[in-house]
Amino acid sequence: MQKLFYLHGFRSGPQSVKAVQLRAHLARQGRAGDLWCEQLPPGPLDAIALIESVLRPALDAGDDVALAGSSLGGFYALHLAEKHGLHAALINPAVVAPKSLGDYVGEHEHMYTGEVFRFEQEHVDQLAALDVAAVTRPERYLVLLETGDEVLDWWQAVLKLRGANLVVHAGGDHSLQCFARELPRMTEFLLPDR
Repeated sequence: MQKLFYLHGFRSGPQSVKAVQLRAHLARQGRAGDLWCEQLPPGPLDAIALIESVLRPALDAGDDVALAGSSLGGFYALHLAEKHGLHAALINPAVVAPKSLGDYVGEHEHMYTGEVFRFEQEHVDQLAALDVAAVTRPERYLVLLETGDEVLDWWQAVLKLRGANLVVHAGGDHSLQCFARELPRMTEFLLPDR
């Protein structure tokens, strides 16, 4: 059985435009049941623990598992792909999350639910503990970037993921405006027909 874990970004969730587009794309292929996309808690270790609680049983069952992550979810996907030897699609990933999210310590509102949460220095420290120092087997990664990303420096992902399957679109923004067009490439890379 194939399983795709989609990991959303900071302040985002399963209601995000990308998550909805991915869910619809897989449903059109008759693969709606292949997707796992849940609300991740704001604490990085809590988020990883939640993902692992579903990921490990799928791996133990022999499922063909792949990851996709956007922004902070891309950071998590990179960590988990390296840990478990999985393929992953990284969408405008926050590859330097311990540095870039240091400025976000404080209170935030969830983009889709309106729920207020706190992001603490402890969470930044947790990100540092999860950071991947060096990428192994970069061919396992599809990296989708737009140079107009106003939140993250897309070039950081290029440097960190040298040798990966890089797709760089000029312009755009942090939401990855080309995401819908890239869905066939992404799902073919992550969930190839066996």
